[in-house]
Amino acid sequence: MVYDILKGMYIPDVPSTIDKVAAEKAAADKIAADKIAADKVAADKIAADKAAADLKAKTEKGQSAYNIILREMTLLGLESLVTPLTSLITQGLSSDEFATALESTPEYKTRFKANDERVKKGLTLLKPADYLALEDSYQDVMRNYGLPAKYYTKSKTGNNSYFDELIGGNVSNVKLEERLMAGVDRFQKSNPEVKKAFTDFFPDIKDGDILAYIVDPKNGLEDIKRKITAAEIGGAALKQTGLTTSLARAEELASYGVDKAAAEQGYGTIGGGLQRGSQLAAIYGESPYTQATAEQEIFNLPGQTQATEKRKKIIGMEKATFGGGTGITSGALARDRAGSY
Repeated sequence: MVYDILKGMYIPDVPSTIDKVAAEKAAADKIAADKIAADKVAADKIAADKAAADLKAKTEKGQSAYNIILREMTLLGLESLVTPLTSLITQGLSSDEFATALESTPEYKTRFKANDERVKKGLTLLKPADYLALEDSYQDVMRNYGLPAKYYTKSKTGNNSYFDELIGGNVSNVKLEERLMAGVDRFQKSNPEVKKAFTDFFPDIKDGDILAYIVDPKNGLEDIKRKITAAEIGGAALKQTGLTTSLARAEELASYGVDKAAAEQGYGTIGGGLQRGSQLAAIYGESPYTQATAEQEIFNLPGQTQATEKRKKIIGMEKATFGGGTGITSGALARDRAGSY
């Protein structure tokens, strides 16, 4: 304000044109700023509303997909594998995406660990339902064959190491039954001589490990059958006093079609006449009449003709000496398997 001496009073300042323009601009700027702020508030609200709507839509989609996976796994008793995925619901994943996420969890990989082995071997992954169905079929087969519970009892995680090996080895329940048929019916229920022959032939496989050896898919089924057949042939020899055989000989006999029944019949025949035949060969100065000689004749091995001639020769010598019958007209020296002598 300015003091006017003539009027004796203060007179208000009159704004200059510049001051007036500045004031008007400031007012306009404020209005513009207020509008921008209001527009931002409105835009933020629209964005927030859209984000909320998007989240709601994603959550609804994710929840629906999660429920599908949860329902499927609950029917299999595996709902605990799905609950770690609840944090993914708000991402709006599809059921396929949830399934992929599920398969990536440590819990899932532990439960279905044999699938990793199958992938390494170029085999198809088993879906949970197929995996569990195969485990159930293994369990049924093992129980039916009377295996100890450790072979089919599952751990807290639901796993069983024998099942994992079988699934990873692509062994069907039918093939498992073939293995157990060989291991239980042909070995576990066999006579002591077969078990002794098996132990003698395959000392690295301890008696308590035989079932584990048979169940292990790393051991081929045909190799298992070959080993048991050799033991059955060896056991048939051991049942006869004074007879025995080697793994090589048992496998040779098996290669000529000799099985357990033929071996028991054959070695029964050999055991009935071998001792007397050996004695006569020694008495008449003939080359030794051995178990191997008798085996050639009885089991149709190479040298059968010569073995038959040797038997007939020493029988003839005894008849010529004593006349009439001979003490070795039965057994290995009077073979009854095929033909007459």
